[in-house]
Amino acid sequence: MEKEFDDVLARTARIATDWLHTLDDRPVGETVSLDELRERLGGPLPAGPVPPLRVVEDLAAAAEPGLVAIPSGRYFGFVIGAGLPAAVAADWLTTVWDQNAGLYACGPAAAVAEEVAGEWLRDLLGLPAGSSYAFVPGCQTAHLTCLAAARHDVLRRAGWNVEEAGLNGAPPIRVVVSARRHTTIDRALRLLGFGTAGLTVVPADDAGRMDAAAVRSVLAGPPVPTIVCAQAGEVNTGAFDDLAAIADACAPAGAWLHVDGAFGLWVLASPALRHLAAGAERADSWAFDAHKWLNVPYDSGIAFCAHPEPHRAALSTTADYLTQGGDGSPRDAIDWTPGFSRRARGFGVYAALRSLGRQGVADLVDRCCEHARTFAAGLAGVPGCEVVGDVVVNQVLFRFADDDTTTRVLRDVIDSGEAWLSGTTVGGRRAIRLSVSNWRTSGEDVERTLAAFRRAAVS
Repeated sequence: MEKEFDDVLARTARIATDWLHTLDDRPVGETVSLDELRERLGGPLPAGPVPPLRVVEDLAAAAEPGLVAIPSGRYFGFVIGAGLPAAVAADWLTTVWDQNAGLYACGPAAAVAEEVAGEWLRDLLGLPAGSSYAFVPGCQTAHLTCLAAARHDVLRRAGWNVEEAGLNGAPPIRVVVSARRHTTIDRALRLLGFGTAGLTVVPADDAGRMDAAAVRSVLAGPPVPTIVCAQAGEVNTGAFDDLAAIADACAPAGAWLHVDGAFGLWVLASPALRHLAAGAERADSWAFDAHKWLNVPYDSGIAFCAHPEPHRAALSTTADYLTQGGDGSPRDAIDWTPGFSRRARGFGVYAALRSLGRQGVADLVDRCCEHARTFAAGLAGVPGCEVVGDVVVNQVLFRFADDDTTTRVLRDVIDSGEAWLSGTTVGGRRAIRLSVSNWRTSGEDVERTLAAFRRAAVS
């Protein structure tokens, strides 16, 4: 049995490293159609066992043309990072160790790695001492975690225990959101019982910044249980809400301030850029991803809460069979996350942070933003290209003369295999969004991509 494991893991490592070595030369996008992939991977379930080594080799061969080279330095789609070497290796070990990180008793090292990584993150980002945290699949679940804590707290202060009594008959909660909020906010709120029709939506400016004066106006009336959702890094433009002004409005109203910092919160690690998120430390909760700018393999999201009591009250659970283990009050993740049985995501975050250190994280963020500025300057010289708005951090938004041209140019670049980017719609018009979030991206990658757009623009 051990020999079989040795063989299959060794072969898997070789397949993986061989694939990584192709990143500079392979097309960034997939090279196969949906129907072809279904044919390559499909067929009837085998009647009997298939040797593990053959399964892995067949899977790799069948899947290879359908893989998107997300780890490539020329992948600029959505806001997706690549895995740092130490984080990828730690993620492999996480799979092999196979710890159930829900309980300390099921993985003491996993629990302590989360403790250490959580404290490192709190210190790195300058969040309040004593803040609680949760390692979750992504920012969507981080919002769910934080907003559950918010719901508990604002109702507790109104004399209602939502975990016992539910929402039927509860005092109404006012939820204030931006017109340019991310869709994951709506879905998290929906899962917590807040319908989108009941949200108080305040306007945003052309860059996507929430109108802080409108927030102040909404909160000026008689105090009611209130949650305000602000944003550090709008998904298209990278713009930041005025978090200090919004915090000023929330404080006298007793409103819970939640910050969606999916990628933008990482500017707090950069001395050159942290001013963009000034006031973030005054929020009550924060949700962000490690699989974006920290370049931890998918999936890895993080929730922080300045108030551990409502965080734990909203998420914790007990049962007779849940054995607590170890001396010194070990931390059980089931008290802080919506998950029960769960992957030990803390190992990957720990490895990424330790491999980069404080300066390395700052350098990664700064380097990506510098590449974004270089992109914007280069795109401005591409025939017919218009860069939309300012480059705030790592997002570049641009378009061509009309929607058809924008769509065609984007398609031509993707089909060339030189780069992969995602489209979007801003102000009712099609645009292209370029996000530099990858530790691998080099000046050469930037120039290759710009050259691909120059060719596409005149074709």
